[in-house]
Amino acid sequence: MWQQLSLRTRLNLLFALVLVVGLAANIGRLVLEAGPRIQAEDDSVLRLAREFVDASISDLKGSADPEAKLTTIVDGLQKLRHVSVTHERAGERIVAAPGDAALGKGRFDAPPEWFVSLVRPEQTSVRIPIAVEGKSYGSLLIASHPSDEIAEIWDGIVTQLEVGSAIAAALLLITMIVVSRALAPIQSLADAMTGIEAGHYDTRVTPTGSAEIAAICAKLNHLAGTLGEAVAEKQRLAERIVTLQDDERSEIARELHDEFGPYLFALRAHATSLMRLADGAKPDLEGIRKHGSAMLEQVNALQQFNRRVLDKLRPAGLSELGLREALAALVRFWRDAHPGVVVEMQVSDALGAIGETAELTIYRVVQEALTNAFRHSGATQVAIAIEAIPGSTRLAPAARVSVSDNGDGLPSEHKLGLGMIGMRERVMALGGTMHVASTSAGVTVEAIIPHSLNL
Repeated sequence: MWQQLSLRTRLNLLFALVLVVGLAANIGRLVLEAGPRIQAEDDSVLRLAREFVDASISDLKGSADPEAKLTTIVDGLQKLRHVSVTHERAGERIVAAPGDAALGKGRFDAPPEWFVSLVRPEQTSVRIPIAVEGKSYGSLLIASHPSDEIAEIWDGIVTQLEVGSAIAAALLLITMIVVSRALAPIQSLADAMTGIEAGHYDTRVTPTGSAEIAAICAKLNHLAGTLGEAVAEKQRLAERIVTLQDDERSEIARELHDEFGPYLFALRAHATSLMRLADGAKPDLEGIRKHGSAMLEQVNALQQFNRRVLDKLRPAGLSELGLREALAALVRFWRDAHPGVVVEMQVSDALGAIGETAELTIYRVVQEALTNAFRHSGATQVAIAIEAIPGSTRLAPAARVSVSDNGDGLPSEHKLGLGMIGMRERVMALGGTMHVASTSAGVTVEAIIPHSLNL
């Protein structure tokens, strides 16, 4: 049940419990201290009363009428609090102070019986004999009556309970108001999260409340903005991918039309000529050989063009031989084409299996970077490095690809071509990053490509 309560209710209940326990502990302390306090007061009153009586009786020795003087003394002793003084003579009480029934009445309300029974000490009394010049005048009986003290302590406990309850109620009310205002932004946070969940990434929360809640509001606003940018970037990326696919199809269609069309037309013309020569009365062997040789050259050209198209669609040997061998073949091609350029490649042995999509992306990044380096940079050295990045609790395992050259670098206002833009968007589609850094010492293309084993 406690888990189902709101944070506001929990805080208010906990503070109310602390106040009640504190008030109860204070009242309990007063009740426990009441008995020893009354006992000490009772002993003190009896001792003072006896000293006062002894001092008063000593005045009888020089009196002409001790009996009258004693009566006056006893009447004066009735003003003492918490005690009664009784003059006894030959077993007869001559003067008595008011009993317990009259005590505890007046300034204080009568305490309950359970409290009186709990704290009342045993009634004590002292009998003091009176003798003047060898003649006995009876005795004075001093008896304690702590009822007034008990009533006074009870009145203090009741006052403490009333005042403490009022203060506790006021503190609880103030706490409830403070807690309610402090937790008010939480509802705004919940509403904002609901809006973000529904796709309203422009939702913002005004940072209010305590410093901690205001910091959470600021973080939520930043998160909403980041999510909005990520979704917008994802949409732009999807649109760009569709555009690149259409461009790639258009380029392949154009190449097929420009390359295959003429060769197929020439093959058709040579085949028609061969059929015409074959239908003659005497075959023209030289003509047949000429047309056959031309057709063979055209078929070879078609095969080379077919390999180039297939290599664009899918690198040869990547599926059969693996990424390392496919990259080695790509490097050999460029070394053979540009023997004056030193190309070095290092592939980490810890790379392991990274997934087909990731391997193809790595190959394309290296291929595009090498193409730009050889065509535009004028470099004499190119270094290729591929290493593994281990995963963590927050990041998936990935591969770092770096292609650096010692060429002239990029112009200050250079913009990336369609090839590099396509590579960057392809890497971003896998959740990776790609950067192109240019200095006077050359250009470095670096990409972080997450594994695609689970894609």
